[in-house]
Amino acid sequence: MSTPVLSAALSGFLLGASLIIAIGAQNAFILRQGLLRQHVFVLCLICALSDALLIGLGVAGLGTLLAQSPTLIFVVTAGGALFLFSYAGIAFRRAMKPEVLQAAKSGEVRLWPAVAACLAFTFLNPHVYLDTVVLLGGLSAAYEGQARLAYGLGAATASFVWFFGLGYGARLLEPVFARPAAWRVLDLLIGAVMAAIGLSLSSRLV
Repeated sequence: MSTPVLSAALSGFLLGASLIIAIGAQNAFILRQGLLRQHVFVLCLICALSDALLIGLGVAGLGTLLAQSPTLIFVVTAGGALFLFSYAGIAFRRAMKPEVLQAAKSGEVRLWPAVAACLAFTFLNPHVYLDTVVLLGGLSAAYEGQARLAYGLGAATASFVWFFGLGYGARLLEPVFARPAAWRVLDLLIGAVMAAIGLSLSSRLV
């Protein structure tokens, strides 16, 4: 593999990682599921594959088309804000009832509701499209041929490394979350993150 191709792959990886590694709705959800050890592999795979799909679409040129559709951006933004506010309310309600958190530790959340929530966090968040399709896709124009493909693969690899690291690495914090108070703090943080992102999205609709 030539140096320009390796350089492009590294650039894609570093940029992808810088956009993914942040406290966001998707990451908060994966962190909680990782702590509960529930459907971790499936949910991490969905997040990583979704990012890879969107990055691929962006590198293929869809980013330019999306940026030129204000109506589509408005619909996705409004839907994302509504969903985030709803989930923030759920997180705050869990935080107010520590006995529910203890039950959740031993209980099993069904797969399909977890998958549905994961897909919603992924595809109802306009930041996902702006980061993966528009930004990463737009910057891929600086590369051609194999270098462009390597750039996209590098960015997609960053998603796989991050989501699986977050999902399976969360269990290292399990001793801390053996106490209901820790779960309360986590759900308060998750609720605050969701509400803050929802407010940010709502402000764009005014």
